[in-house]
Parts: sequence; C-alpha cells; structure tokens
Amino acid sequence: MHDPRVPETLEGWSVLHQMFRIRWPQWRILSDDLRHRLADEAAGALAAMRRGKRGATVPVTLLGHKGDLMLIHLRRSFEELQAAQVAVARLGLSTFLEPTTSFVSVVELGMYEMTAQIHHRLGERELKTGSAEFDAAFDAEMEEQRRRVSGRLWAELPARRHVCFYPMNKRRGEHKNWYVETVDQRARMMLEHGKIGRHYAGQVTQIISGAIGFDDWEWGVDLFADDPVVFKKLIYEMRFDEASAWYAEFGPFYVGLQFSPSELPKYLEGAVPAFEPVSS
Repeated sequence: MHDPRVPETLEGWSVLHQMFRIRWPQWRILSDDLRHRLADEAAGALAAMRRGKRGATVPVTLLGHKGDLMLIHLRRSFEELQAAQVAVARLGLSTFLEPTTSFVSVVELGMYEMTAQIHHRLGERELKTGSAEFDAAFDAEMEEQRRRVSGRLWAELPARRHVCFYPMNKRRGEHKNWYVETVDQRARMMLEHGKIGRHYAGQVTQIISGAIGFDDWEWGVDLFADDPVVFKKLIYEMRFDEASAWYAEFGPFYVGLQFSPSELPKYLEGAVPAFEPVSS
C-alpha cells in the first residue's frame, strides 16, 4: 500500500563506509621487506576494487583523531558489500587496521514532490488508494521515475580530492518532530533545503544514502569537492534553513583526502598520498 503521507524513495548503490585507525607502533617495527609486501598486496587489492560495472571502492585518508583511513565501497547488493568487507579483512595489512566505526546505507533519492503528483494523477483517474489497480498504476509510475534518474542512483564516485562524510537524523524531539509534520510541510521545507545545495552546483558533488533500518543514523551524506572550504560554507548556510534549523541532528564528521590505491604504500611510509583520477 502506498501511503500518501510517506514520500516514496528510489534506491541505487548499496554503500559501506569503513573507518580504521592504523596501529602505527606495531607497523613501524616490522622489517622493511614485510612492510613493503603487505602494503603492495593491499594497494593491489584496492586497485582491483577501484572501479567496475559492479561498483567501486575509494580510499580516503582521515584528518583528526577519529581514524587514519576510510574506505567507501559501492556495490550492487549487500552480498557484494559483504564480499568487499571480507576481502579487506583477509589482507595481511588488516592486522594493523583497527576499526573505529562503519556505516551501512543505500543511495537514496527522496521523491516528495513526485509522490504527491502521482497520487494526484491517479486520483483524477478515480483509482482508489489501497486498491490493486491503484498500486499497480503507482508502481508503474515509480518505475518510470526510476529509469529517468538511474544515472543518479548508480553514479560513479566523484574524482575529487577532498571528501566529507557525516550521518544525520531528522529530529523526533519532544517539541519538534519531523515525522508528524504534514507531507506538504515536509515537501516545502525539503524544496527550500535543496535550493541551497543547487547554489553550490559545480563546486561540490553530494551523495545521499538512506540508512533507516540499516544503521544507527537515518541518512549518510558524502560530499566531494576540489576545495574543502566549500564543505564549511555549504553546511553552514544549510544550518539556517527551516528543515535543518528545527529538525536536523548531525553525527560526527569525517574529512580527508581521496587518494589513488597505488599511493597506499607511500602513505604507510609517512607520506601524503597523491590522487590521480582513473580514466573512464
């Protein structure tokens, strides 16, 4: 049944973020030969996962105390995410990687406005909500929308140096609760929220993933930019819109540098890894 109060969503990539702290003291006491062999093995494995028809894996250094390395995996299914997680765990390097946190989600497009439009169109056809005819017609409309936006649901991870990831919720507090607002009110606020993001088109690429039922937060947000200051400006400006000011709850922020897998050995020897975008 398609409840008119609940905006539909379209789903794409399955996503896993893995954050690690490198056990530097244990790593440094290894022989040069063993360090090089383990680093080369891990670099080769990440290079093999970097891009393909079934997904991609992107390595990111992390700034600050929350970790040293973040891996972002995009795959077609949770089974393939599990395979990526196991592949990382089986690396010789994994002995020296201490997991600090992770995040499981699915790339999501919210369809606030389109949900209302579809309900209106089907109502004009005198189809009754909850009937088999209504549900079939609704599903057909959503499938057409899925085809229309498939490029966004299955987009490649942006080839941009700076990365920011954070989880967030919509508040369910004592006085302000996003989920009891009317669908029209929520749609209006999300429209205004989206307008701010469009001001930064070309400067930042945003990927929203839904985590309700998958993780402790409701959404994950990945931002990719050539200039990290754009993260600050965008998120600061968004704090002033109604949807964020009243209803947004933000989790921890993870910021770092996307780098080429071949640069992993340099990073493990103490150098800042470079980034060379992979050709399409």
